[in-house]
Order: sequence, then structure tokens, then C-alpha cells
Amino acid sequence: MFVLRSQWVLPCVLGLLLLAATGCTAFREVTNLRKVQFSIDRVAQPRLAGVDLARVQSYDDLRSTDVLRLGSALSNGSLPLSVTLHLDAENPSSNSVDARLTQMDWTLLLEDKETVSGRFEREVVLPPGEPTDVPVDVEVDLVRFFDDNLQGLVDLAAAIDGDAPPQTLKLRVQPTVDTRLGPLQYPSPITVVSRRVGDGAQTP
Repeated sequence: MFVLRSQWVLPCVLGLLLLAATGCTAFREVTNLRKVQFSIDRVAQPRLAGVDLARVQSYDDLRSTDVLRLGSALSNGSLPLSVTLHLDAENPSSNSVDARLTQMDWTLLLEDKETVSGRFEREVVLPPGEPTDVPVDVEVDLVRFFDDNLQGLVDLAAAIDGDAPPQTLKLRVQPTVDTRLGPLQYPSPITVVSRRVGDGAQTP
């Protein structure tokens, strides 16, 4: 009887050790992602109701045809702004393994006001010490969230592509990382701003 029990003890102990090792590995992977630094690197392809804002820094830079187009959109109760926010995700070189981002819930904040939310659904591998681009496509109808005239809305839209103060554009994100135990979500969202503003460019 003693021999029979001993035959079961060793496999059970090995199984427990394997489970503990797997759990520790998953914990390290989550910890590694928590150390990844996110910042808004740049804003690309900004368009307001179809008008290219790449050359526009303020309302005064609009052509007459642009004003007519935007005015017509506003009179119809809509002024959609679309941009691609390129986040810079940097897994510290001190990490020994890749961080594997599988999806990321996000909320766009303009002038500290929550606007639209969405989900980035693309797997991105973040090697240690190598900044990685994470492009997030965003579209928001400014009329839904801001009670302003055309000039004010244009100036707001144009500001996000320039040297705007940090409260103008933020992205609140909650990433999900793939682990040996399956996908695990960040415990709480972080707020990402431009790396040109502040130190570290993310806050809890």
C-alpha cells in the first residue's frame, strides 16, 4: 500500500510544480506588460468632415471651399473628425521576454472630456528595448460633445495635430496581454498623452 501511494505522490508533486511554474510565467508576462511605456507619438491623416487638416493649424488656414464644406456639414448637425493615433509602446530592455499585446480597449479624451470608445484588435509583439508602433484609428463627431461654433471646432480639431497642451488630446487605454493561462486584461486603465509633454507620458 505504501508503494502504491508513493507512485501517486511524485506525479502529483510534479504536476503542482508545473502549475506553479506556469502561473509564475503568466504573472511575469502580465508584469512585463505593466512596465511597457505608452505615449502618443504622432497624429496621422487628420480629416474633418472630409477636409484634410494636415496643412491647417487654425481656422484662418482654411480655404473658402473648406469653409463651405465644413459649414454645410455643421448645418446638417455633424462634424466628424477622423485620425490615426500612433502610439509608441516601449517594452523596457530590462525585461527578458516579449510582451504580446492582443487587444486594447480605448477611450478618447478631448479637453479632458470623454468622447468615443473603441477596441484595438490586432496582435502586436513588443520586443524588449524596441519601441513599437501601435496605430489606433479614431473617429468622433465633435458636434456630439462640444457646443461651439465652426471656428472653435476647427481650432480644436487642428490643435490635436500640433503642439497642443496635454489636456487637449489623451487616450485612456486598457490593454490585454496573452499569457500561458490565456488572455489577461490590464488591472486598470492608463491615460496616454504625447511624449512631448511630461515625463513617461502615462498616468494611472
